[in-house]
Amino acid sequence: MAELIRSERKDAIAILTLNRPDTLNALDEALLLALEAAVLEAGADASVRTVIVTGEGRAFAAGADIEAMSHMDPNQAEAFSRLGHRAFATLEDLAVPTIAAVNGFALGGGCELAMSCDFIYASTKARFGQPEVKLGLIPGFGGTSRLVRRVGVAWAKELACSAVNLKADEAQRIGLANRVFEPEELLEKTIETAQAIAAVSPNATRLAKRVIQEGQDADVRTAHALEQNAFGLAFASPERTEGVAAFLEKRDPKFD
Repeated sequence: MAELIRSERKDAIAILTLNRPDTLNALDEALLLALEAAVLEAGADASVRTVIVTGEGRAFAAGADIEAMSHMDPNQAEAFSRLGHRAFATLEDLAVPTIAAVNGFALGGGCELAMSCDFIYASTKARFGQPEVKLGLIPGFGGTSRLVRRVGVAWAKELACSAVNLKADEAQRIGLANRVFEPEELLEKTIETAQAIAAVSPNATRLAKRVIQEGQDADVRTAHALEQNAFGLAFASPERTEGVAAFLEKRDPKFD
């Protein structure tokens, strides 16, 4: 039986691939649990400096498994939502930067999964949307809250209430996707950025991610205080000593 999540390493980069292509990587309980376990494993490996999440086949993830949901009662549905939230929070809470490489459909739970990563790179064939209202449902894996933070209240309401799908260029225009590439270039370009992240100070990237993550929900004075504290902490790191010395000596830094 094929692994539900294919986990690969490329130097300091962990690549997690959803591997249910026959269902367009539909998110059922088993796949969510496998994703959570793979993310926890990557997070526990100190040699991992960035994580890429992508999908096998024609889809990133076409959404939650509708056939599985068709048998759920309200209590089971709430438990399924909690599982999705828990799995995606595990990804969102990783100390290292994460990138979603969206190669096709990222609808419903798939769009929510992509938004759980720090930023999104998309193929020109990518399609984003929250079509749950067509089923008489609403986003259940964090879509309502993450959409607001990504694209603002008005776009979040339009996407969640109209079930419209966005092409990659429009997703980029509204700030949902950072960059758009041709399909054959997507993973290569995503890996290039992951390698750039892996080449700089791991301590600094972790601090920067944490401050941005915590500061987005704080008032500006609190956000500034978080940054000031983290800036001071960075000066206690041997990586700061190496980085500054390398700059002054006109050489590349070596961050082990």
